[in-house]
Amino acid sequence: MDNKILGYLRENDKVGVRNHVLIIPVDDISNSAAVAVENIIQGTLAIPHHYGRLQFGKDLDLFFNTMIGTGRNPNVAAAIVVGIEPNWTNKIAEGIAETGKPVEAFYIEKNGELKTIEKMARSAAKLVEYATNLKKELVDFSELTISLKCGESDTTSGLASNRVVGRFVENFLQENGTVLFGETTELTGAEHIIAERFKKEEERDKFLKIFNDYQELIKSQGVDLLGSQPTQGNIEGGLSTIEEKALGNIQKIGNAKIDSALDYGEFPVGKGLHFMNTSSAAAEAVTLFAAAGAVIHLFPTGQGNIIGNPVIPVLKITANPKTANFMSEHIDLNVSGLLKLNGSLNDHAENLWNKIIETANGKLVRAEILKHREFVLTKLYPSA
Repeated sequence: MDNKILGYLRENDKVGVRNHVLIIPVDDISNSAAVAVENIIQGTLAIPHHYGRLQFGKDLDLFFNTMIGTGRNPNVAAAIVVGIEPNWTNKIAEGIAETGKPVEAFYIEKNGELKTIEKMARSAAKLVEYATNLKKELVDFSELTISLKCGESDTTSGLASNRVVGRFVENFLQENGTVLFGETTELTGAEHIIAERFKKEEERDKFLKIFNDYQELIKSQGVDLLGSQPTQGNIEGGLSTIEEKALGNIQKIGNAKIDSALDYGEFPVGKGLHFMNTSSAAAEAVTLFAAAGAVIHLFPTGQGNIIGNPVIPVLKITANPKTANFMSEHIDLNVSGLLKLNGSLNDHAENLWNKIIETANGKLVRAEILKHREFVLTKLYPSA
């Protein structure tokens, strides 16, 4: 298997596989300025969202971590941050600038939107020139951080597509790679298996606290998650309980041991396999993984899911032959042959390895081709 890729070696020695000039609105009322610059300047990418006003406490901390982390992602060559006022705008810009990449900040107050757009566009043009002059370098595949999340799982997920991902993860970790996984509620019924996989007791305890806090939150609302967990799509696909779903879900990490437990959007320290506290909602989870440094996301799906992300390629794998047929424009790798014993688990994992190498070297995944750019922030509680 190929262990080298052509990637972008960033100023902080992280390796990216895309080369975005990102336009980051700090708040919802700055979205229009960010989108305007994207429309004017070729090679820029805006990430509009609905938050950034009157958040507080842990929710505000998570907001800053996500926005800064997104700008710090190795797939980003340079960034422009725009906000209604200077304080929060500068906080995000300065956090991104710590990586050494070029960052500019602009404020709409006391300037007006039209003048701000003009200033941003002039700056963006120069940053696009800078980014498009960067050269790819030959680097080890293991320098990448790859994240995992499945969606619209069915019986084929745990039997095949998740297992193929799991075998890839085992092989990638043997090469000293870095992998992030999460979906806290979707571990329900298999949390004891995950807990046993942690290498260090303190990280196991951190994971169990994260998991139990989530369970207590659900109980405090007096609700039954059936229909949300498993989803209606999961149930249609034959997964009748959360425990069934969880046991299929954890196949994505194979038999690998876990190095650490991370809270929302937290950066992993060191290589290896890291659990991150995330929602099981696809767009929210992928956004958090990107903010924590993932540069490619692996997304096994059973019934079919069309999620993408603006910053990182989301590579779709399915073992459901109907999904591979009827939703072919969304599927990057069909592993349904494994269910018919056409090829071994290792054969299909090698095919996935090669597909990821192609993606890392610049081949667009289906979600990128179809312009799926779902950037969705995780919100912990209502704003003030």
